[in-house]
Amino acid sequence: MWLQKRIQLSPRPRGFHLISDELLQSLPELVDIQTGLAHFFLQHTSASLSINENADSSVRRDMEIHFNQLAPENAPYYEHTYEGPDDMPAHIKSGLLGCELTLPISVGRLQLGTWQGIYLGEHRDKASSRTLIVTLQGD
Repeated sequence: MWLQKRIQLSPRPRGFHLISDELLQSLPELVDIQTGLAHFFLQHTSASLSINENADSSVRRDMEIHFNQLAPENAPYYEHTYEGPDDMPAHIKSGLLGCELTLPISVGRLQLGTWQGIYLGEHRDKASSRTLIVTLQGD
C-alpha cells in the first residue's frame, strides 16, 4: 500500500511545537498498516522537523533559546538580509535540523519511543501555515 497526503498545519509562533497528535489525527490510515514507513516532508526552508522530548515543555523552550544563540539575528556576516533579521537564522536552523523524518510503523502505530514526539521548529517571527507531505508505505 502507498498513500500520500498533504497536511496543512496552522500558523504557529516562533519556537518548537509538539505536533505528533495533530499529525496522527490527520492520518487515520495508519491503523491499516501492520509493517511500514511514514515519511514526513516539510515544504519550507525556514522551519524544521525533528524528534525530541514529548513530556516536558521546558525542552522546547530550551531548544529555542539554544538555537537562537547558535544562529543569531543580525549577524554582520549575513548577506541574505532582505527578508528580515529572522530569515537567515531560520534558514540555518532549518538546514541544521532538517525538513524530513522517516518513522517505522508497526501494528498501526508510529514507533516513537515513550518520551519521543515530533516537533515543528518554527523559525520565523511571523510565519504562515506550513505544509507537510506525508507518504505512508506498508502492508
